[in-house]
Amino acid sequence: MDFAGLPEHAPHAAQTVPSVRLRELNQAPPRPGGKWVLYWMQGQRRARYNFALQHARDLARVYQKPLLVLETLRQDEPWASGRFHRFVLEGMADNAAAFARGPACYAARLAPTAEDERQLVEALGARACAVVADGLPASPAQRIAHALAPRLEVAMVEVDGHGLLPLRRTSKPHATARGFRRVLHELAPESFAAWPRAAPLRCAALPPLTTPVELRERWPALCPAQLQDLEAVTSELPFSGSPGPCGTRGGSRGARARLAEFVATGVGTYGAERNHPDDEGGSGLSPYLHFGHIATHEVLRALELHPHRFEPARAGKREGFWGAPEDTEAFLDELLTWRELALNAAAHLPYYAQYRSLPGWARATLEAHASDPRPALHGVAQLAAGETGDPVWNAAQRQLRTEGTMHGYLRMLWGKRILEWTACPQEAFEVMVELNNRYALDGRDPSSYAGIAWVLGRYDRAWGPERPIFGTVRYMSSRNTRRKLRLDAYLQRYGAAD
Repeated sequence: MDFAGLPEHAPHAAQTVPSVRLRELNQAPPRPGGKWVLYWMQGQRRARYNFALQHARDLARVYQKPLLVLETLRQDEPWASGRFHRFVLEGMADNAAAFARGPACYAARLAPTAEDERQLVEALGARACAVVADGLPASPAQRIAHALAPRLEVAMVEVDGHGLLPLRRTSKPHATARGFRRVLHELAPESFAAWPRAAPLRCAALPPLTTPVELRERWPALCPAQLQDLEAVTSELPFSGSPGPCGTRGGSRGARARLAEFVATGVGTYGAERNHPDDEGGSGLSPYLHFGHIATHEVLRALELHPHRFEPARAGKREGFWGAPEDTEAFLDELLTWRELALNAAAHLPYYAQYRSLPGWARATLEAHASDPRPALHGVAQLAAGETGDPVWNAAQRQLRTEGTMHGYLRMLWGKRILEWTACPQEAFEVMVELNNRYALDGRDPSSYAGIAWVLGRYDRAWGPERPIFGTVRYMSSRNTRRKLRLDAYLQRYGAAD
């Protein structure tokens, strides 16, 4: 089969998703006589610019069967909380409204455990022509999908829809942003030529489907009325004492509203203002990208990026390749180079989310200074509360705890200070992971792990002079940060208790 899940006799016109984005998870054949094509949505949680939904539609067209979209949310995920579940539930409500227009049958499901989720997908897959799943590199959802696939007697296909560059277009982890940037630029024209459909179900003539009995009786789905009362749904979740909702609305509607605001008022000053906390110059898109509520492709479309403007002579350079204004180029380097470099690590670097994934030089210098005296030692509870002697750090942590986000530049400082306040670099890594994944809406994301690892030397180089605790890992201090950045308004907002 040229395209996973499609029969060899399928017309070429039916094959709209590039094969480099498709991966067969088992050796079972499709079942043309099945009742439906099942798309298990657990990563790219949207109805627009979604390669996995597009491929499921292709299969449904070929077999002339209904399309069943099942979106699941587990309650036993690591760091599960009312904050993250509310954000995803808001996306489910948006998806229910989008799919209500047809032609797919959409069902949202809160699964108590991974086993409950697996049983549901297995039961629906048993009557499917084929099963389509989102590719989520090195994630719990991917591990569940890979474990389930051999149990199914029907083809299961994983679709990579995370970014502009298909993950399989690289075969190794890149050690530097500079090296990865050149690869990204070289492959950009090819990637732009294979764009996902903006609305893959528009004008898709598919047979109708009523809610399957498996969902109506054995595993009741969240009904539209429940998705209109998310306060009640969230209050019944078993997450007492966990971070609660933080006011940022999740879902595709929230993502598109934030994108529109950024394009209208933020991107034009991104390069100049993003590092100053008082100016709040970030895009605010990272939580939506993390949960799949918006696609990189939709962001690029809103920025009116076109391949004919690319400057090949600038390939590998930080600015100038995309043929966009300077501030837009600065944002694109974050969205494409740094975000997709993190995805590259998740796909190809073993233990990318652990301390041992750091480059050898960084581990060597940090461990050589592991016994250096620390200015103070703070436990996780004290750090979580933002109760240290550093007003800048406390303000950043309070923003994270209350709003589920942190200013981008201060995230770097936040991690550097944790290195100084923990007994060893290994503990510093674990504390950063714990606090970030507990509170940040974009926690648990490859980009979050890449940022934590950058604090300790990944994607960086050795810096002199050699210092206590840091060795030759890049040093940052709150004093220098306060001198360089505009922070007065930020500290008034988040640091009033100091």
